[in-house]
Amino acid sequence: MPESKPPRLLSRVLGTVERVGNALPEPATLFALLALFTLIASAIAQAVDLSVAHPATGETISAVSLLNLAGFQKIVKETVHVFVNFHPLGVVIVCLLGIAVAEKAGLIGAAVRALVLTTPRTWVTPIVVFAGVMSNLGADVGYVLLIPLAATIFHAVGRHPLAGLAAGFAGVSGGFSANLLISAIDVILAGLSTEAARLLNPEYSVTGLANYYFLFISTFIVVGAGTWVTHKVVEPRLGPYTGNVKPEELIPLSAAEKRGLLFTAVFAVLTVAFFLLGVLPAEGFLRNPAYPELMMRSLPFSYLVPFLFAIGFGSGLAYGFGAKTIKSDKDVVGAMNDAMGTLGAYLVLAFFAAQFIAYFNWTNLGLIFAVKGAGALQALGLDQWPIPMMIGLVILAAIINMLVGSASAKWALIAPIFVPMFMLLGFSPELVQAAYRVGDSVTNVITPLMAYFPLIITFARKYDSQMGMGTIIATMLPYSVAFMVAWTILLIIWMLTGLPLGPSAPLYL
Repeated sequence: MPESKPPRLLSRVLGTVERVGNALPEPATLFALLALFTLIASAIAQAVDLSVAHPATGETISAVSLLNLAGFQKIVKETVHVFVNFHPLGVVIVCLLGIAVAEKAGLIGAAVRALVLTTPRTWVTPIVVFAGVMSNLGADVGYVLLIPLAATIFHAVGRHPLAGLAAGFAGVSGGFSANLLISAIDVILAGLSTEAARLLNPEYSVTGLANYYFLFISTFIVVGAGTWVTHKVVEPRLGPYTGNVKPEELIPLSAAEKRGLLFTAVFAVLTVAFFLLGVLPAEGFLRNPAYPELMMRSLPFSYLVPFLFAIGFGSGLAYGFGAKTIKSDKDVVGAMNDAMGTLGAYLVLAFFAAQFIAYFNWTNLGLIFAVKGAGALQALGLDQWPIPMMIGLVILAAIINMLVGSASAKWALIAPIFVPMFMLLGFSPELVQAAYRVGDSVTNVITPLMAYFPLIITFARKYDSQMGMGTIIATMLPYSVAFMVAWTILLIIWMLTGLPLGPSAPLYL
């Protein structure tokens, strides 16, 4: 682990953020208080008639008070529905049921040791960050699987497990928009950009490959910045780990473990063949009937969670049979029972987080602030300064991301403002979309409104039961700043050089 200390001023700033954050109540209590504050704020906002016009439809978006009889009835009716339909809840539970079998069988421990024993330690951090970035192809799998695994890997090589958790979180969430391949979010955002562009040009079309070149290079920028922050800031600040959780012992794999990994490899090959046969043919059995012509809308991409359960379950069984660590169905069911037993604290946290996020959405406060912020940026009138305007868009998207979680929801709201505005200045919708995606990614790791933030706290408390929200935010803040700076510089260089952002995706009209 690096011995150099972060600059004294930076240490003081992060220390202050951590102390203030940890001085707040328990995260579950904090979310409950935020929900209460939202109720009060909604009443005040409605009383002063806070509203904006929707930039695309012209429809008035008004603040909705929940501190009245109608609001009370809505809260009572929707409380259970909001909790049960909290997006991360189902993902976490279903994925962990499958992963639990792999963990109980010993697959994860053996795989971590095999990875650590064969990988130079200097490569551990960039591999973790890179894997986090690439995991976004699988929707939310990185949050559930990669982040805790990154902590385990760092712990196994004698480094602070929370540094591994931070590096994994930075890649998965902070690097959300970067990737070497095209994912579903690329197609979704391109569709919204197309609709916004057609407000001026009915023939304009933005493809899912619109930002591919830029995001491909961005992957290496995120990995480099994430590695630097981990080594130079996060690890020196955390210091050595002194908790009670013991690391995986780096002993050579036994014959039984090697046989288990061989069985798992065979299962992996068969699984890949199954997916390829189902996805590649135009009439493959895994193609989505609603979008038969789009491979990226196939069932494994659109409904990944059941497949992740099957992969975790199947690989665990394969390893268990090979290593003889699973002897009956009792071992399998017992593993699942144990996994559910560890989720108690997360369920409590998720309940209050789900209510707060739902209340905030019902009040329209996030949407109103987003439109007003966009209007303020437009009113600056920097028509002759395109680069500062793009930087302003990055900053605005980063701020809005602290209030509205969904990338597509935010873009649906502000694209009709900025895409036509910049088109009139000669800049392409593809460039505006790229600037938005930079800002939309970099603050994911520091906003409690991000749906998986409660899960990150739960993972961290495995290694430090006193872990608070302030420590998480202080740990992740350097990543957010580094990604913002490095990614914005890349965008500026791209604009200065005039390189296309993707196939047939120029910077200028």
